[in-house]
Amino acid sequence: MDWDQLDMDPRVIAAIKKANLRSIKEVLNLSGADLQRLTKLSSADVQYLLKAVSGALRKNSVLTALQLFRDENLSTSQRQKLSLGCPVLDGLLRGGIPLTGITEIAGESSAGKTQIGLQLCLSVQYPREHGGLGSGAVYICTEDIFPHKRLQQLIERQSQLRVDVPHDVVQKIKFGNSIFVEHVADIETFHDCIAKRINVLLARGMVRLVIIDSIAALFRCEFTAKDSVRKAKYLQIFGAKLHRLSSMFQAPVVCINQVTDTMDESRSGDRCSPCCTGKSVVPALGITWSNQLLMRLMVSRTGHLVQPAGDAPHRSTLRTMRVVFAPHLPQSSCCYTVNLEGVKGMRMETPT
Repeated sequence: MDWDQLDMDPRVIAAIKKANLRSIKEVLNLSGADLQRLTKLSSADVQYLLKAVSGALRKNSVLTALQLFRDENLSTSQRQKLSLGCPVLDGLLRGGIPLTGITEIAGESSAGKTQIGLQLCLSVQYPREHGGLGSGAVYICTEDIFPHKRLQQLIERQSQLRVDVPHDVVQKIKFGNSIFVEHVADIETFHDCIAKRINVLLARGMVRLVIIDSIAALFRCEFTAKDSVRKAKYLQIFGAKLHRLSSMFQAPVVCINQVTDTMDESRSGDRCSPCCTGKSVVPALGITWSNQLLMRLMVSRTGHLVQPAGDAPHRSTLRTMRVVFAPHLPQSSCCYTVNLEGVKGMRMETPT
């Protein structure tokens, strides 16, 4: 640390150098009494020193409650979102996925979780004015083979159907070359992946989106009921690392999660609604993982079939997306379908 770069009294700087304190971290790790003993400074000088190094360490100014309420800080603004590539689903989420924090998409098999993840991989590559972030995505697979064939279908169809994006812009986007696929099968490999490889991709600006499919698969076999404390520790470690990456690089982290059955019949809702499955399930991994999330979305597959718009020859299964919790959204829901064009929301009245 070059202490001469700090705007401090030369007398205090000389005392720090004489005490052989080489970094701000060393200074802040010492108590006021220890600093006085090492530097031979007065109590007032030590307080002055601590205030100066703390100000140098803090890169961003403190935000007031009024500024947060008005959403004035661009780095944390809820207006900054990643589009899902569908105006109906974007409307449900008031713009899309927040750029900082962990968003969970939980649901049963065949609910459309992976389809949403693939669509986000394409959306992130569009320019900001078209709902993207102008960068690539990294897709971490923990159990299944990455669906390359389905991705190619989406690339071909969406390059034809995104009428809101100029054709020359679409042609410049190399969808397939901007999606990095990582395969991990255990806790240690996953930890190494997010701590090293993903960090490098984000730091180089090659990706701005991290998708994990699925987070629950990592804990399915390695932990028993007796390992609950160790499991909770790993969940907290992973949550902290993912939050740090997301905040540092303004990159959304989307975790796909599985569900488990619950006996709570009150959660089944209105069985007469076309967007209700009548099933009662909860996301896996429990309360420890829930506390790591910024936003939780639940997706479900219903037993209803609808005729999709356009020339599609077959009817599609109706699915529903529900906002369980988010700091900026009310609990609400909407229906959607999955077809060759991707995930498409449907404008219809649904219960919350």
